[in-house]
Amino acid sequence: MNDEDLLLGGRLRLRQRASGHRVGTDAVLLAAMLLDPGPQIMDAGSGVGAVGLALALRAPQSCVRLIEREAQAAELARTNIALNALEERVSVAECNLLDASARRAAGIVNESASAVYTNPPFYAEGSVRRSPDLARAAAHVLGPGGMEEWVRASLSLLAPDGRFAMICLPEGLGQVLTACENRLGALRILPVHARVGEDARRILVSGRKGSRAPLAITPGLVLHEADGRFTPRAQALHRGQDILADA
Repeated sequence: MNDEDLLLGGRLRLRQRASGHRVGTDAVLLAAMLLDPGPQIMDAGSGVGAVGLALALRAPQSCVRLIEREAQAAELARTNIALNALEERVSVAECNLLDASARRAAGIVNESASAVYTNPPFYAEGSVRRSPDLARAAAHVLGPGGMEEWVRASLSLLAPDGRFAMICLPEGLGQVLTACENRLGALRILPVHARVGEDARRILVSGRKGSRAPLAITPGLVLHEADGRFTPRAQALHRGQDILADA
């Protein structure tokens, strides 16, 4: 059974499974990293297409390719493209991001994207209990190559001088930076905090392929007031009325 939800203040219609992995704040924040995306955006590991579709609405000059290996999620992504009347600019490549030959067979060409966004599974194999729901497990647990392999595969899609953005857990940041070494510069690290005074729960990472500019850690983003309500900035981001700092 599927539900239909509204994102970005109702601008984005999104059909997703009623149970299992659900689109939430992570996708909203990643799609708010509008990095001058250029003509060809790729959403690596797109799920039902939330990030890529949000970017297509924000960047009407861009075409978007959604890369997703799980068949049910890919089918929902196609449904969501049609729901939002974006068939002319958005398409789905149903393949395993980590398999170069599968990517080629699906028409994905290395170094062809002007921007790559990815919201990868956060957890290493064996570090958490795997969900019996296969789709939910695929959305949460990385394969044997871990985060480094995922990031390297994503960066292989990126054209020289292209922009990259991703979201990860703080404990995954070391692997992300290792994978970006000698591949990505002008790195910006944006910590995301649930409340003032709490440790960051998420990290947004962005950068430019081939740049030699140094890494920067930006002021953190706080999502909630003490009473649990969204902060004005977080509320604006969820409504699609604001964007996060450029890389």
